[in-house]
Amino acid sequence: MDMKLELVSVPVTDVDRAKEFYVRAGFNADHDHTVSDTVRFVQLTPPGSACSIAIGLGLTSMAPGSLDNLQMVVADADAARADLLARGIEVSEVDDQPWGRFVFFSDPDGNGWSLQQLPAWSAAAQAD
Repeated sequence: MDMKLELVSVPVTDVDRAKEFYVRAGFNADHDHTVSDTVRFVQLTPPGSACSIAIGLGLTSMAPGSLDNLQMVVADADAARADLLARGIEVSEVDDQPWGRFVFFSDPDGNGWSLQQLPAWSAAAQAD
């Protein structure tokens, strides 16, 4: 049986501020619906991803900023870094490790993201 991760809740304090940040970072704003005074659901999808994030009111009991190291894979860490910088997103230098090249950034609440460029040996294994 296949199981596909499709949605991850990201806890934030200010939904509009977080939505603006993620759209500026290149995420697509798929859905924004206010159900009631206590429930608002905003779905955003990173470019090229099959998995989206949800921000809003009444969606999770996690503390804003409590997620660390949400990870996405990119083809080129340098290009991803340059793109985020051009969009006004504060981003780390590229961190070269034996298991990949990484770029790190955080949303306004401190939820931490990493972008990983897979090493050549890993990318070659996936092509087989």
